[in-house]
Amino acid sequence: MSEPGSVDSAAATQRLMGCHHCGTTWQDAHDGEACGRCGTLLHARKPDSINRTWAYLIAAAILYLPANLLPVMITKSLLGTQQDTILSGVIYFWVSGAYGLAALIFIASFLVPLFKLSALVLLNITAQRRSSWRQLERAKLYRILEVIGRWSMLDVFVVALLAGLVRIHGFAEITAGVGIAAFGAVVVLTMLASLSFDPRLTWDTASAAPAEEMTMDNEPI
Repeated sequence: MSEPGSVDSAAATQRLMGCHHCGTTWQDAHDGEACGRCGTLLHARKPDSINRTWAYLIAAAILYLPANLLPVMITKSLLGTQQDTILSGVIYFWVSGAYGLAALIFIASFLVPLFKLSALVLLNITAQRRSSWRQLERAKLYRILEVIGRWSMLDVFVVALLAGLVRIHGFAEITAGVGIAAFGAVVVLTMLASLSFDPRLTWDTASAAPAEEMTMDNEPI
C-alpha cells in the first residue's frame, strides 16, 4: 500500500482534481475552474484555509471566557432572582446528587469546546508549518472533532428545555442570559473553524514537491 503523501503526488501527476460539492473527479482541470457538473469552483485545497481558520479560532477563544463567566440562565421567582453560569449549574447538579447530569454538562459545555479549540490550534499550526509530525494521528484527531461537534450545543438545549418546563408549571420564569449568546457564538465559530480547515493540509509536508500546473481540457472520471 502506498503512503498517503504519495497519493496526492500521484493525483497531481495524473492531473486529477475532485469537486468539494458534488464529489466528481476531473482530469486535466485548472485550479479555480468551475465544475462541469455543479458549477462549484475547483480547488486542490480550500482557498486561504489556514488564515480563515485562525480568524474563527481567535474569535472563539476571545468569547470562551465570557461564555463561562457570564450567566447563561436567569431564574426569577417569589424568592428572588438567581443567575447561573455553566460552572455554577454544574456545581448545583453535583451537590444535588445528579452526578451524571453534572458530568454531562461539564464535559459537553466546558471540556468539549476547550478540546475543540486546542485541537484545531494544533492542527492549524502543524499544517501551517507543513509538518510531517504524526500525520495519521492528526488526521484521526480531525475526524474526532467532526464526531463530537454535534454535542456542542447541549447547554443551549438544556436552558431552552428548562425555560419551557418551568413556564408550563408556573413556578418561576427562566430566561437566557448573556453567557448563552457568547457560548452559542463559541460553538458556531468553532464549527466554522472546523469547516474552514482543510484536513488534506495534514498530508502536505515541506518536502513535498509542488503540484504541476493543470492546463489541459478537463474530462470527468
